[in-house]
Amino acid sequence: MPSTHRADAVDARLLLALTEEPRATTVALAERLGLSRNTVQARLARLDERGALDSFERRIDPAALGYPLTAYVTTRVTQRGLDDAGAALADIPEVLQVQGVTGQTDLLVHVVARDADDLYRIAGQILAIPWVERTDTALVMRELVDYRIEPLLRRLTD
Repeated sequence: MPSTHRADAVDARLLLALTEEPRATTVALAERLGLSRNTVQARLARLDERGALDSFERRIDPAALGYPLTAYVTTRVTQRGLDDAGAALADIPEVLQVQGVTGQTDLLVHVVARDADDLYRIAGQILAIPWVERTDTALVMRELVDYRIEPLLRRLTD
C-alpha cells in the first residue's frame, strides 16, 4: 500500500474479516462488520487499487504441487546487470520471489525444489546467469513463524 494512504480501523476490520474468511461475499462481510454493502464494496475496491490485497497465489503451498524443499539463495550480482539478472531469475519456474537487499549480497532469491538434486539443478541455473558472481544457498529446515499480517491488522483495529 503506497505511503499516501494508510489503512484505517474500518479497513483493518475488513481485512481481518477476510483473513478469517477469505471467500466471504461482500454481503456477508457487510453483515459481519455492520456496514453497508456499498461501503464494503467501495473500500475493497480502494484497497485493491492501492495494492493492499495480494494475489491468491500466496495461499498455494508449493509442497502440494510436489515442491517440498524451500531454500533462500543469496546472490551477488554485477551491478550493471541487476535488472537483467532479475529478468533471468523470473524465467526459472522454481523461483518464487526475488528481493533486492542491502549488505554483502544483492538479491535474496526464494526458491522451491522437488528434492536435493532438483535444488542443485536450480542453483546451477542461477549461477549460469551471466551477471551472477556468487551465490550461497540456505535450505529451510522448518518454518517457525508463517507469513502473517493478522497481528498488524489487530493493532489497527484497537
